[in-house]
Amino acid sequence: MAETQTPDIIYTQVDEAPELASYSLLPIIRSFADAAGVSVGTRDISLSGRILAAFPDALTEAQKQSDDLAILGDLVKTPDANVIKLPNISASVPQLVAAIKELQGQGYALPDYPEAPSTDAEKKARAAYDAIKGSAVNPVLREGNSDRRAANAVKKYAMANPHSMGTWSKDSKTKVSSMSGGDFFSNEKSLTLTEAQAGAAKIVHVAADGTETVLKDGVSVPAGTVVDTTFMSAKALDKFLAEQIEETKKDGTLFSLHMKATMMKVSDPIIFGHAVREYLKPVFDKYGDELKAAGVNPNAGIGDMMERIKDNAEITQAVEGAMDARPPMYMVNSDKGITNLHVPSDVIIDASMPALIRAGGKGWGPDNKEHDTNCVIPDNSYAPVYEESINYFKETGALDPTTSGTVQNIGLMAQKAEEYGSHPTTFEIPADGTVKMIAANGDVISEHSVEANDIWRAASARKAPIEDWVQLAIDRQKAEGCEAIFWLDENRAHDAELIAYVKPILEAKGVADKFQIMSPAKATRQTLETIRKGENSIAITGNVLRDYLTDLFPILELGTSAKMLSIVKLMQGGGLFETGAGGSAPKHVQQLVEENHLRWDSLGEFCALGESLKFLADQKDNAKAAVLGKAVDAATQGILDNNKSPSRKVGEPDNRASHYYFALYWAQALASQSDDAALAEHFAPIAEKLAANEDKIMAELAEVQGKPVDLGGYFHSDPAKTEAVMRPSATLNAIIG
Repeated sequence: MAETQTPDIIYTQVDEAPELASYSLLPIIRSFADAAGVSVGTRDISLSGRILAAFPDALTEAQKQSDDLAILGDLVKTPDANVIKLPNISASVPQLVAAIKELQGQGYALPDYPEAPSTDAEKKARAAYDAIKGSAVNPVLREGNSDRRAANAVKKYAMANPHSMGTWSKDSKTKVSSMSGGDFFSNEKSLTLTEAQAGAAKIVHVAADGTETVLKDGVSVPAGTVVDTTFMSAKALDKFLAEQIEETKKDGTLFSLHMKATMMKVSDPIIFGHAVREYLKPVFDKYGDELKAAGVNPNAGIGDMMERIKDNAEITQAVEGAMDARPPMYMVNSDKGITNLHVPSDVIIDASMPALIRAGGKGWGPDNKEHDTNCVIPDNSYAPVYEESINYFKETGALDPTTSGTVQNIGLMAQKAEEYGSHPTTFEIPADGTVKMIAANGDVISEHSVEANDIWRAASARKAPIEDWVQLAIDRQKAEGCEAIFWLDENRAHDAELIAYVKPILEAKGVADKFQIMSPAKATRQTLETIRKGENSIAITGNVLRDYLTDLFPILELGTSAKMLSIVKLMQGGGLFETGAGGSAPKHVQQLVEENHLRWDSLGEFCALGESLKFLADQKDNAKAAVLGKAVDAATQGILDNNKSPSRKVGEPDNRASHYYFALYWAQALASQSDDAALAEHFAPIAEKLAANEDKIMAELAEVQGKPVDLGGYFHSDPAKTEAVMRPSATLNAIIG
């Protein structure tokens, strides 16, 4: 069970590589912080932790776990919040099912995930599990808007030590393909609610025969809220996918689907399922009944499907034949035969598209070679960002990391702003008819004619977060003095409503001349041209573009998005400090288990820790915390200057070695500072011991590599086993404590 008293800083327990790294780093942080009277606690927001918290009645007293996500959700609404948030799993259904199975195998009497719930117990279990999947954590914790940028030290290091970039060819066949109609973008309606319309809205479906079904009641929409509604036509989607499969084959490129089935946990798995069904259409047309009887759900991917039909040679051969007849697929892991359509959570657009663009438009094919790729992004809302990037680099060649400027981001996300496709206000339509959203006073906010299997969604952005977002942009532009662009399209319904907020605020503050407002496509080209000249730009965006751009530009500039400084200024005065992306975390875990080498880079955690300590110094007038924070910055600089980040190769220094050097540089910075004599005196002998034992510690860390390790679980590892793996240096452990 987690702490009952709130510590000064909360460090989140998460999943995969970031959590493994915490076993090594957190003892160092706690030891150093304790010397300054700063307490560092933890809260478990991992996938397994959230599952266990959701089913207390199924567990023994010893197994029960507090609902730490709910506790943190309350904390971030207070001025005392100081949370360091590491990347957590935003689970797809296959991940959720795998985690449940692992926990059951460890003796937790959890119910199975009911794919087709029929009893009340199954419906209750399904509702509890569905609340966990997808982007369940971020909307709860992000009670503020986002300020993301590369720390100066990180940017300077990237320019001096450039990462590899692929070569772009003007005749590259790589392209982005999106729907030209029938998608969320083309069907969107948006308005800003008046005082008279504010309150509890409802969403109803009126079938062709007049039968009315309430899809969702009690949707809270205060006055001033921008409300969006839209839908994607299932027929238009299937037609588009069929066309793209044929076009890809004709072009001789790879077929790839790019979406976010984790963040957009309702809509995107359904779209993914349409792609699976369309790619394997001959199989589904011929064996539909048998596949259904085997429990195959295309939304879960080809991997799950193949597992369910592994004993049916006829269907297995039919699948293989269908895949041979289709264009080759972009591969997640070509060595293991894992395709783009195997698991919905394997290809996440904000990680997959920047990686492909960085590689010169190339993706890995089933032949384990790189090829040009058709990047299929069905909805046209933000696809133009990637399309414009690809077209720009075809014209100009790859970006030069040694000379490029940087792109910061101010993102609107507070209070679940723009949570597209993940809210409980997204539905797969059961029958032809009409969907209406009706305000508390009876006004029809929107109305769409829909057909069976269409995907309808509503989302919103409230007045206070929007105003806070604009002010945050004004403050950041004033601090940087560089180009600042609101990425808003006046021809899109939602963006037009936001522009109606933005322009009057900028004019009232007398800063309208400091900002530009551009459509995402135009803003993409303008920003790329700016950073190519070595100048900086601030991208001021909504929630989804925040997610996309804070991977796209860092991956081009820095080679990774895991090293970003991400500060969420919570609207009630607290602070949330995020540590970058975790998209490559599963591969890191695999390497650790096979070779006892963890290549996860904790630089994002170092940056977040420094900001958290400095925030604490101001928050609680703690001068010692300020000294700690300043020394963290020096230690982070030391890691970069001395090239002590983890290597990718077994037998070379990994994450644990990087943590040793972080502790060494942090202790040296504290020992040599003159702002606090007591801290200098405390850390002087620690710095001396860490330096004197460098060879011994590095030898102890090196000698364990190259052999498989047992963590006792993937989603829910055994703490004792994991600590033994992640803290193998007895010498370092004795010095740190």
